[in-house]
Amino acid sequence: MVIALINGSPKGRGSASNCILQELKPLLAQDGNRVLEYHFRNPALSPTEMEEIRDCDVLIFAFPLYVDGIPSHLLSCLVQLERYLAAIPKKEIMVYSIVNCGFYEGEHNELAVEMLKNWCIKAGLTWGQGIGIGAGGMLPMLQNVPIGHGPKKNLGKGLAQLAHNVLERTSGESLFFTANLPRIVYKLAAEIGWRRSIKANGLKRQDLSLRK
Repeated sequence: MVIALINGSPKGRGSASNCILQELKPLLAQDGNRVLEYHFRNPALSPTEMEEIRDCDVLIFAFPLYVDGIPSHLLSCLVQLERYLAAIPKKEIMVYSIVNCGFYEGEHNELAVEMLKNWCIKAGLTWGQGIGIGAGGMLPMLQNVPIGHGPKKNLGKGLAQLAHNVLERTSGESLFFTANLPRIVYKLAAEIGWRRSIKANGLKRQDLSLRK
């Protein structure tokens, strides 16, 4: 089975989407499966990318939530890919999605999961499952924490279920969860990050409230 891990984050490196896919990859690279990795940072795909994706059995999209939806550059790629796939003989390709957001609750990703599901149906592909992850912004800072432990306990369970469905080529209900830590702790950690950014740019905390 050929599985494509597609990173839809606009970030060149250090994205939560990449962190998630790297945790998922070892769960899929077994029984002779071939795992390919792509990074859709630009709003257009090359002919080679589309040809390779056409020959995959499974597509797994991981991307950040942008204004309750799919990032615009990734949406452009999906439109291009939809037209390309519609022009070739039908092939059963399973599609799964992993959406992360900076909000604490994973349920904020529900609309984006539905958008990709609708795209999947329109493109003539088979929908597998969607996962929505809250507090995604902290994942790049937790790379040394083993998957399935501490604040990544829920993430481990969610990816294990997704991997099972991928390997069995089956569908499942959408899952929405957040990191295993209290909301107040996540809020304080985020505020520390903002304060560091303010200081690094030569400003003070009260400057955020200035109006011109």
